[in-house]
Amino acid sequence: MSTLNNKAAPQLVTFLENLMKRRRRLPSQLAHDVGVSHPTVGRWLSGEDVPSTASCRKLAAYSGVSVEKILSMSGHLPEIKQSPTSEWPEFREYAQLKYPNELDEDIIIMIEDLIERRREKRLGKQSL
Repeated sequence: MSTLNNKAAPQLVTFLENLMKRRRRLPSQLAHDVGVSHPTVGRWLSGEDVPSTASCRKLAAYSGVSVEKILSMSGHLPEIKQSPTSEWPEFREYAQLKYPNELDEDIIIMIEDLIERRREKRLGKQSL
């Protein structure tokens, strides 16, 4: 079991909860997708444990977030300062800002689903 950095836990838990919400996944489904056990994800979500460096790499590939950022949230690296201009917003945020009147919720959901399918297809070709 990894040692938990008090600063890392809330940020990591929030990240995982948002990731599951965005991908519409349950903890057991996230565990399957990333290749860890359900109890492991449960410990991450409760703040009892943090992902190993190998699991951080898997989470990075799965989420599209940099490995460094996930390692930092997990307490394996020093905290990385936020730089909002260097990161891409989630599609939903971008679509709502760029096309506030043109895209309705159904279209946004459809495009998000297509993006997720493409990620899954790409991840299927790569070994986690």
